[in-house]
Amino acid sequence: MAEAATGFLEQLKSCMVWSWTYLCTVWFFIVLFLVYILRVPLKINDNLSTGNWNCASYTLTLWRTLTLFLKLISKSCKSSGAAMEPGASSMLVSMFLNTLTPKFYVALTGTSSLISGLILIFEWWYFRKYGTSFIEQVSVSHLRPLLGGVDNNSSNNSNSSNGDSDSNRQSVSECKVWRNPLNLFRGAEYNRYTWVTGREPLTYYDMNLSAQDHQTFFTCDSDHLRPADAIMQKAWRERNPQARISAAHEALEINEIRSRVEVPLIASSTIWEIKLLPKCATAYILLAEEEATTIAEAEKLFKQALKAGDGCYRRSQQLQHHGSQYEAQHRRDTNVLVYIKRRLAMCARRLGRTREAVKMMRDLMKEFPLLSMFNIHENLLEALLELQAYADVQAVLAKYDDISLPKSATICYTAALLKARAVSDKFSPEAASRRGLSTAEMNAVEAIHRAVEFNPHVPKYLLEMKSLILPPEHILKRGDSEAIAYAFFHLAHWKRVEGALNLLHCTWEGTFRMIPYPLEKGHLFYPYPICTETADRELLPSFHEVSVYPKKELPFFILFTAGLCSFTAMLALLTHQFPELMGVFAKAFLSTLFAPLNFVMEKVESILPSSLWHQLTRI
Repeated sequence: MAEAATGFLEQLKSCMVWSWTYLCTVWFFIVLFLVYILRVPLKINDNLSTGNWNCASYTLTLWRTLTLFLKLISKSCKSSGAAMEPGASSMLVSMFLNTLTPKFYVALTGTSSLISGLILIFEWWYFRKYGTSFIEQVSVSHLRPLLGGVDNNSSNNSNSSNGDSDSNRQSVSECKVWRNPLNLFRGAEYNRYTWVTGREPLTYYDMNLSAQDHQTFFTCDSDHLRPADAIMQKAWRERNPQARISAAHEALEINEIRSRVEVPLIASSTIWEIKLLPKCATAYILLAEEEATTIAEAEKLFKQALKAGDGCYRRSQQLQHHGSQYEAQHRRDTNVLVYIKRRLAMCARRLGRTREAVKMMRDLMKEFPLLSMFNIHENLLEALLELQAYADVQAVLAKYDDISLPKSATICYTAALLKARAVSDKFSPEAASRRGLSTAEMNAVEAIHRAVEFNPHVPKYLLEMKSLILPPEHILKRGDSEAIAYAFFHLAHWKRVEGALNLLHCTWEGTFRMIPYPLEKGHLFYPYPICTETADRELLPSFHEVSVYPKKELPFFILFTAGLCSFTAMLALLTHQFPELMGVFAKAFLSTLFAPLNFVMEKVESILPSSLWHQLTRI
C-alpha cells in the first residue's frame, strides 16, 4: 500500500509539473476563454462601445489618488501644530480610504497583473534557455553576499569536505567525453543518412573531438621526416571532408614514386638502387572512413591499410629502444595497427560474418591486452550477444564488470539482461505481487535497478518510448548520448530474450524511489553528475530532444508570478464589472489590514510627548 501511495503521489507530481510546463500558453487561453464566456454578464461589448474601458482614465485615477494621499499627509503634518490629537493617524487612513474610487482599484490590480505577467514571461524564457530562475540567480549571486549570507560552517565541515573530494573527482571523470567503441562509418553510414534525410547526424563539436583523437593516435613528432605522413598530419586538421580525402590521395601518390638510393659499390662508378617507399596506412584509414560508400569498400581499404600498417609496426618494433623518437613512432604505429584490426572486425560484424568478427576481436585483445582505451570488449559483448553465446558473455563480464574498473551502460545493462533472461519468460507482475519475488527474480530486479541508476536514459529507448537516432562518435557516460549508442545496437538483443522488455517495463521506475535525490547521493554508484545535459546537447544533433535527468522542476518565482498575475487580472476584471461591491470588499480588507498599524500608532501617540511627536512629524 505504501508503494502504491508513493507511486500515486509521484504520478500526481509529474502531472502537475507537466501542467505547469506550458503555463504561459494555458493561462493565456484560459483568460480568453473566461472573457468569452462572461462577455454577456460582464457587458464587455457595451463597455467597449461606450468607451468605459479606458486604460488612460484608470491610470490618471491612480495618479490622482496617490497625489491626493501625499497632499493629505502633508496637510496633516502642517496643521498638527504643537500637538497632535490621539487617533489622528487612524483618521488619516480613513480619509484616504474614503477618497479611493473603483477606478483606482481597477488601475491598481490591472497594473499589477500587467507587471507580474511581464515578469512571468521573462522568467519562463530565462528558465527555458538557461535552466534556472533569473530572480533566484540574482538573489543568490548578488544579494546574498550583500546580506552576509556566508557559510560559517566551513571549518566545522572540513572533514566532510575532504571526504567528498573523491566523489567530486569521480564526478569530474564521469563527465569526460569518451570515444564511442561502436561508432559508425562516416562515408558508408553517416553520409548515407545525410543523403536520404538531408540532416546532419554529427555535430561540429563531435567531429572536432574525432579530429583531435586522430591527431593523438595517428601522428607523432617525426612525421615531418616522411612526406606522406607530413601530408596526413595536415589532413587530420582539415575541416573540409573533400580536402581531407584529397590529401589522403596525395599521400598515396607520393608513395608510388620510386626513390633512388645512391650506393657506391665501386670507387670509379655509382650504382643506383631502386627502392619503393612503404604505403601510408593512415591515408587508407581516412579513405575507408570517409570516402567509401559501402562497408564492403571500407573493408577493402582497411585490408590495404593493414598490410601497410603491419609492415610499419614490425619495423618500428625493432627500433623502439634506440631513442625517444623511435619509441613515439612505435607507439603511433601500434595505435594505427590496433585501430585497423578493430575496424576490420567491425566490418565483418556489419557484413554478417559474426564468428569471424569475434575471433578477430579475441585475437586483438590477446595481442594487445594493455590497450583498454579502445574498449574492444564492448564490441566483443555485442557480437557474442548476436551469436546468443550467453556463457561467453558471462565470462567477459566476469573479467570487466569489476569494482575497480570503469563502468559503462553496455556492461551494466548486459549484466541485467543475462539475469533477466533466467526469469523473464515466466515473469508475471500479478503473480509476483501475490506470492512475492523469488531469489532469481529479486537478483534480476536488482540488476535492472543497478543499470538504471548508472544510466537512467536507456529504458525509454529500449521500451521505444523515445525514437532512436544514429549514435554520435563520442559519448558521455551516464548521459543520453551513451543511452542512444547502447540502445542502437542492443535493442535487438533485448527483443530476442522473451519477456526481458516486459520485466524492464515493470521494474525500472522503482529505481527512482530508491534514489530520491540523485544529485546529492547515490545508491550503488556516485551521485548523478550535473554536467550531462550540457555535454549531450553539444554531442547530439539539434533535431533530437535530449533526455534530461533528473527533471528540472519549475522555480518558485515562476509559480508565484503566475499565480499573482492570474489573481490580479481576475480582481481587475471583477472590480471593473462590479465596482461598488468590490469597493466595499477592498475597503474592508484594507481597514482590516491597517487595523494593527492603527492600534500601534494610537498607543504611540498616547505614550509619547506631543512635542516629540511634533518634531518627528516635521522631520
